[in-house]
Amino acid sequence: MCAAAMLAQRGDFGRGQSFVADFPKEGDFHFIRTEYTDLPQYQRGFRFVSRDARANGWWAQDWPDADNHFSFGLKRLTNLQVGEPRHVALTDDRLFDYPWIYATQTGYWDLNAAEVLKLREYLNRGGFLMVDDFWGPGNAEWDVFQQTMDRVLPGHAITTIRLSDSVMHVLYDIEQKDLTYIPGTRHLYRGQPPGTSPQWDAINDDKNRMVVAVNYNTDIGDAWEYADAPEYPADMTTLAYRYGINYIMYAITH
Repeated sequence: MCAAAMLAQRGDFGRGQSFVADFPKEGDFHFIRTEYTDLPQYQRGFRFVSRDARANGWWAQDWPDADNHFSFGLKRLTNLQVGEPRHVALTDDRLFDYPWIYATQTGYWDLNAAEVLKLREYLNRGGFLMVDDFWGPGNAEWDVFQQTMDRVLPGHAITTIRLSDSVMHVLYDIEQKDLTYIPGTRHLYRGQPPGTSPQWDAINDDKNRMVVAVNYNTDIGDAWEYADAPEYPADMTTLAYRYGINYIMYAITH
């Protein structure tokens, strides 16, 4: 609960409350947000992606607030030497410098051949990808993600993470009660989208190591982004931190 308590002291859902942290330029670990190509029908122009930041593309949703908040919590709750959060294109060779990367809104991505090849190489060389914030009802966004991953890692099925799997216990114990959807801010007013239920899935490599964490019908990024907003439920921010930190600890120890 510490991270939520530290960050949920002030702020609101309006602009002008972005959290600024003083991270060293270099560290043993960096939050890496990946830049990718959008589907043509969902291309997003230059616009607000968080309370104060503007950017092009769905890759930037919740940036930089989510990245800063989560990095600050990671710094406080672990012994990692956390450096500044960064965003890196999927085609950038610097990708291989980092053990863990994050992609959001992956129901709207449209990876080109170069992005597919680079992500495949990254995962086959031991990297770990966390994806978040894509939704039903219906299969449209899920199908986009699944078809893309079939190109990245052909023959590797998406499977349900079991409560007994090590990623659920590497630092925090994730229990049955924690398999709940984490709301985006829009859901605080509208409720959970009808016909949706959260899924906590994985893709494993040829050695049966988990290399992709798939968070579907849930919005961990918003829980990080609004960790400083008193209107956002602190227990959901706490759960979002636990999932994220477990994924990172798994990525750097397995």
